[in-house]
Amino acid sequence: MNILVTRPSPSGDELVTRLCALGYTAWGFPLIEFSPGHELAQLPQQLAALSPGDLVFVLSQHVMHYAQPCMQRAGLTWPASLDYYAIGRSTALALHRASGQNVVWPPERETSETLLQLPTLRRLKGKKALILRGNGGRELLGATLAQRGADVRFLECYQRCEKFYHGPSEGKRWRDRGIDTLVVTSGEMLQQLHRLFPAIDREEWLLGCRLLVVSERLATLAQELGWSDIKVADGADNDALMRALQTT
Repeated sequence: MNILVTRPSPSGDELVTRLCALGYTAWGFPLIEFSPGHELAQLPQQLAALSPGDLVFVLSQHVMHYAQPCMQRAGLTWPASLDYYAIGRSTALALHRASGQNVVWPPERETSETLLQLPTLRRLKGKKALILRGNGGRELLGATLAQRGADVRFLECYQRCEKFYHGPSEGKRWRDRGIDTLVVTSGEMLQQLHRLFPAIDREEWLLGCRLLVVSERLATLAQELGWSDIKVADGADNDALMRALQTT
């Protein structure tokens, strides 16, 4: 099994290192990179505008990579009076380490759908909800919280930027290395990977690779794009991806 890991650094680099340490053949091919979000400087002000019992949602570890230094520069700590939620285990741990606060996350699946099933999020009339995320992304969480009565606000803490690669050259490189397994952790990156390579590389190689994704939603998208050998990991963190690759 020759594995191509497309998730960005540092998580992608960590996964490749762990795989190689176990004897797998793996390479990193990050499809996106990150920079501070346009609204990051507003974070202290937005947190201060919340009342006790209001909600803060952190949608990725990358949020904390930028949010915590912003709070430190402002000489502030995360308010203990707020209720904190994270999309998954790794993000919850990052938020807890930074804030010292209790963080709720859905243990079953690291998706907006499972997060929204938490009993404490069923009735939100009179609550404010601050969603910390990157640029763009899915609107399901915010839309559903608003339907349940919350006053929802988004804050762009980081930006995802597509990395430029020369498709024909990369297609030759990875085909020559015998890549047969792809690790993709977002729909954005899956679509980027699909359009990056020339049609002949897609048809003769890319779509024939085994594909590891992190949700049923991504698996459905992959099928629509033409993949057939698809496995869904039981989470989006590297531990879950390692488990899935070891049983592939």
